[in-house]
Amino acid sequence: MPFVSGLLTDVTPLRESAQFRRLWMGTALSAVGGSFTGFAVPLQVYDITRSSFAVGAIGVASVVPTLTIGLFGGSLADAVDRRRLVLAMTCGQAAVSALLAFQAFAAISSVWLLYVLVAASSALSAINGPARRTFVPSLLRPDQVAAGLALNRVSFQVTLMVGPALAGVITAAAGGHLQACYLLDALSFGASLYSVARLPAMPPQPGAGRPGPRAVTEGLGFLRRSQVLTGALLADLNATIFGLPVALFPAINAERFGGNPTTLGLFMTAIGFGGLVSAAVTGPVGRLSRQGMVMLTTVAIWGAAFAGFALARTLWLVLGLLVVAGAADTVTVVLRGTIVQAVATDEFRGRLTAAEYVIGGVGDSLGRLESGAVGSLTSPALGALSGGVATVVLTGVIALALPAFARYRAGQATAG
Repeated sequence: MPFVSGLLTDVTPLRESAQFRRLWMGTALSAVGGSFTGFAVPLQVYDITRSSFAVGAIGVASVVPTLTIGLFGGSLADAVDRRRLVLAMTCGQAAVSALLAFQAFAAISSVWLLYVLVAASSALSAINGPARRTFVPSLLRPDQVAAGLALNRVSFQVTLMVGPALAGVITAAAGGHLQACYLLDALSFGASLYSVARLPAMPPQPGAGRPGPRAVTEGLGFLRRSQVLTGALLADLNATIFGLPVALFPAINAERFGGNPTTLGLFMTAIGFGGLVSAAVTGPVGRLSRQGMVMLTTVAIWGAAFAGFALARTLWLVLGLLVVAGAADTVTVVLRGTIVQAVATDEFRGRLTAAEYVIGGVGDSLGRLESGAVGSLTSPALGALSGGVATVVLTGVIALALPAFARYRAGQATAG
C-alpha cells in the first residue's frame, strides 16, 4: 500500500549497504548492553545514598569530560582516520564497563568510584560519539542520509524500550544485585568492535588541519554564524536540561509504586516505546518542509508530557505520558540530526557533529543535576513539574529570539 509504505521508515540503507547494515546491528547490540549500565548506575547510587541529589550528581561526572573533551574530539575526528579512532575509544569503553562489573562483584559500594568510572566512560564517549556519527554520510548516498539517521533512531528507541525493562527483570531476578547488568554491558562491546573493524579506512580530508584549540574555534565560529544550527542545538538543550527528570525516577517510583525495580524499568521502556512507534513512521519526517517550527513544536510537547507525568498518580497514566514524550523526542532528534547534516560542510562535519554530541550530553547531564537538585530541595514531583513547564516556556523564547530557525525549511540555503 503506497500510503502505508510512505509512512514507514525507509529501510533502503539497510538493503543496499552491507557496511551500514553491520554497523547498525553491532551498534544496536552494544547499545542494549549500555542501557544495562545506564539502568544500574543510578540505581546503585540511590541504593547507597537514598538521595536524588546524589543520583543527579552522576550528571556532573558526565558533563565535565563531555565539555572539556567533546569539542576537541570533533577536531580530532576531522584530522585522523575515524575508523581507527572509534576502534580505540570503543576498547576503552569496554574496559570501563569491565571495571564497573568488578566493583559490583567485589561489593565495593563506593559512590565516588562510580562517579570516576562514569567520568572515564563519558570522556571516551566524547571522542567516540562524534566520530561514529560521521559514519552515516560516509557510508550512504546523500539522498539516504536522512533515512540512515532515522534507522539509527529506530535502533536507539528499541534499545530504550527493551534495555531498561530487561535490566529491571534481570536485577529483580538477581535479588536486586547489579553485577549481571555491568557484565553484559562489557561483553556487548564485542558486537560494536566487530562491525567497526569491518568498515573501510576513513582517512581525513586532504588539507585537514591539526586538532586543537584553533580547529575547535573555527568550528564554533561556523556554528555561531548560523541561526539555524544555533536554534536546533538550543532547542535540544532546553528539552534535555529542563524536561528530562531521569534523576527523579527512582524517588518517584519509590514514593508512588513501592520502589519495584521492574516498575522503574518500565519508566524508560515507556519512553522507548513511544519513540519506537514514532521512529517506525518517520517516513513523512524526511519530507517535512518547515523543519524548524516542527522541531520547536515537538520540544514543547516533550516538556508538557513530563509536566503531566509529574502530576499523574496512576501507573497507566504515568506510562502513557512517557510514551507521548518518547514519540515527540524521536521527531525532535531526527530533525536535529537532519538539520545539522544539511547545514554542515564536509570540512567542519566532525566538529559540528561534536557540537551536537556535546549539546546532547551536556543537556542530559545538566538535566539530571537540575532535576535532582530541585527535587531534593522541594519534592520529586515539583522538580519534574517545574522542569516540564520551563521547557514549554523557553521553547517560545527560542522561537522569538531566533526567527531564522523558526522559519527554516528543508533544503533552504542558510548563510546564517
